[in-house]
Formats: sequence, C-alpha cells, structure tokens
Amino acid sequence: MPRIHVCSLRNLHPTVAGTGARQVLTLIKNIGQVERPASVAPDRHLALDFSDIVAAKDGEVLASSAQVEALVDFVHRWDRVAPLVVHCYAGVSRSTAGAFISACALRPDRAEEDWAADLRRASPTATPNLHLVTLADRLLDRRGRMVAAIERIGRGVDCFEGTPFHLDIGPRSGGG
Repeated sequence: MPRIHVCSLRNLHPTVAGTGARQVLTLIKNIGQVERPASVAPDRHLALDFSDIVAAKDGEVLASSAQVEALVDFVHRWDRVAPLVVHCYAGVSRSTAGAFISACALRPDRAEEDWAADLRRASPTATPNLHLVTLADRLLDRRGRMVAAIERIGRGVDCFEGTPFHLDIGPRSGGG
C-alpha cells in the first residue's frame, strides 16, 4: 500500500533507509542544512524553503501559494511504487501539513475530516501548519473543508520533536 512517511530532519536518513522511500519532500527554513539521501535522485527531492509561521513576521519567510502549488504538483508525480517521505525540522507542523495536503490532493474521493482523523491517530503531536493548509484548501478548491478538518483535530501534544509516523494512501482515485 502506498504510504507517506513523516519525520523530522534528524530522522530523515533513517526513515528513508528504513522505508525504501525514493521520493522526499522537504519543508524547512534554511534548506542548506538538508543533505539529500543518496538513494533519492535529485529530481525526486523537492525542497521548499520557508519558516514555520502562520502569518507574516519580520525576518521570517511565509510559505507562498506558488510553493504549495509546487508541493501538490510534486506529489502528483509520485509513482507510489516506493514510499514518499515528508519532513520538516521537528516533524510536527510543516511536515504534517504537507502529508495532510498530499493525502487530500492524491485522494480527493476521501473526506478531509477522515484524513485529519487518520493524522491525529497516527501522531498525537501533529499540529499541521494552518497557513499551508489554508493555501492548499484554496488551491484544491476544498471550500474550507481542509481548514475545518484540521481545526477540528486541534493542536497536538507539545513536544520538541515528533515521532516518525505514516499515512496509508490507498488506491489511486480520479484526482491522482
């Protein structure tokens, strides 16, 4: 079954090695700190550079609509033969938003609230970045359902670093 694995920067290489992933989505500030795993071809690694913020802040980089569009395009090119790894610095906010967005984009036949519930069951610390989810909700024309689903599960348990987890994506649907 196709899986999206979510982890922190510290767990990137062990997660890729342990899962056999061949595609990586990096959502982190200062992407220069990320070393692409050798088993992942350069064209199968998308690194998006932005801060973990939900509103503009001096000295920080707010994620853009163009970056979320690049994320969605990237996951639509995922062949689902080997797992996809999504990571950020802590594995809590940007990466969990990226996994949720990816799941919604790849499986539009499944309700957003179901994906959010799966996310919460898989990770009690998941706190998806609401700005990313809002941008994706608009891009995917979900009419606020993605945002509402994430607001419904609420903030995860506070932590310094999330424990790696995965979402099972299941079969392709008409959107992916």
